[in-house]
Amino acid sequence: QRQLVESGGGLVQPGGSLRLSCAASGFSLENLGIGWFRQAPEKEREGLLCISRSGDATYYQDSVKGRFTISRDNAKNTVYLQMNSLNAEDTAMYHCVLDTLCRRSPSYWGRGTQVTVSS
Repeated sequence: QRQLVESGGGLVQPGGSLRLSCAASGFSLENLGIGWFRQAPEKEREGLLCISRSGDATYYQDSVKGRFTISRDNAKNTVYLQMNSLNAEDTAMYHCVLDTLCRRSPSYWGRGTQVTVSS
């Protein structure tokens, strides 16, 4: 059964960092683009960034450039999202998605991991 499972979320103070993981099971991520989306309460869902099969990152939101970094470890079948300099506006449910060509067109979603930035 194909699954994307996120982990690594939690409560962090403003200015802090978290690293989210997106582990795939039932299929290989190796030749696929994987992206991260987030949704905050009462806000629209937004795509953040994506990593291509070759490892190139595409950022969809200027607000995360310079703070968020996406990477992949094909041997572990996992994609990571390193988030630094977090602020309250980053509070949201974070989902990794299967986005084969990194065109902001997810075909499969993980269930998400909650990130809360608060003092």
